[in-house]
Amino acid sequence: MRVVPPVDVLRQIGRDAGLDAVGVTTAAPFEAARQVLVARKAQGLAGGMQFTYRNPARSTDPNRILEGARSVVVGARSYQRQAPPDTIEPGGRVARYAWVDHYAPLRRALGSVAAELELQGWQARVVADDNALVDRAAAARAGIGWYGKNCNILVPGAGSWFVLGSVVTDAPLAPDAPLADGCGSCQRCLPACPTGALTAPGVLDARRCLAWLVQAPGVFPFEHRVALGDRLYGCDDCQEACPPNRRSARRAVPGPEAGSQVLVDVLELLTLDDEEILARHGRWYIPRRDPVYLRRNALIILGNIGTPGHRLVAAALSRALVDPEALLRAHAVWACARLGDLALLGPVTQDDHPWVRHELDRLAEVPRRDAAGPEMTV
Repeated sequence: MRVVPPVDVLRQIGRDAGLDAVGVTTAAPFEAARQVLVARKAQGLAGGMQFTYRNPARSTDPNRILEGARSVVVGARSYQRQAPPDTIEPGGRVARYAWVDHYAPLRRALGSVAAELELQGWQARVVADDNALVDRAAAARAGIGWYGKNCNILVPGAGSWFVLGSVVTDAPLAPDAPLADGCGSCQRCLPACPTGALTAPGVLDARRCLAWLVQAPGVFPFEHRVALGDRLYGCDDCQEACPPNRRSARRAVPGPEAGSQVLVDVLELLTLDDEEILARHGRWYIPRRDPVYLRRNALIILGNIGTPGHRLVAAALSRALVDPEALLRAHAVWACARLGDLALLGPVTQDDHPWVRHELDRLAEVPRRDAAGPEMTV
């Protein structure tokens, strides 16, 4: 005989396992989310991003995950941590959610909820950090939080520093009520975006979003390279500007866990082979698991924060200018122009690859570094 476990029991199991918030909604399709995904993809706002955009009909229907699904238990786990003082020069910044793997403990906690449902005779499937389900839509409908104007879910009293996941089950659980909007008239996140990717409240143009562009394949957009600054992976600016997040940061917040990748030495990264880069950073989303894209980002960072003429910077750029990968040669050209080290460009003056030629043709358009800007000091 199957027993429907009380939602409060499941909530406590999730919290005991490490979740900070647990909510329940029905397994009805997320039709409004599907319409938004389809419309924005048609408008080009997806910018090549596949996460839940790949197949909106699938990612918005829990029955595609579990036939006969009746409920979705949604869990949120905080990744808010205090940043330590910068100690690496030049260092590539990493977004907070990627300092360590927060999804593994999230899945384990959701697994505890799923185990209880299965113990009572129900089917349960854990989904997190994949294309299977629109996790923010599920979190909003389950009363975990509301949609912020920066497109993140804001948990009452705690902000948006959360990873989200769900348990899809055929158990008929009592759903929680969605929350009312808590942003009010505040729009501080919109102007905080370095590239203007938040084109309207709740509307993100992925073609401008640095958090997506550092993961996207191909040439990094010319017009957004300066805005990238020292970001190697991810971007937290819209979250850092959010008042609920700023208030939550004033409370006792733990420091980063052991092994956290807060800053990455980009000069060292440019000396590592593919195997070592993947060993250190392979849990990140890297297109086709090709480390060339992290090296591409590192070269842009060197152009933005490296000291012009510094021997280590010059050596890194010189190696990149003769690299077999045209993508690296092209971005090294830009970095040299950004630093004003045009004398390094000799090896590529006759390069006939279109990416490299395009960069050489645009040398005059590259904004030279402001002498007052941040530089490495070693």
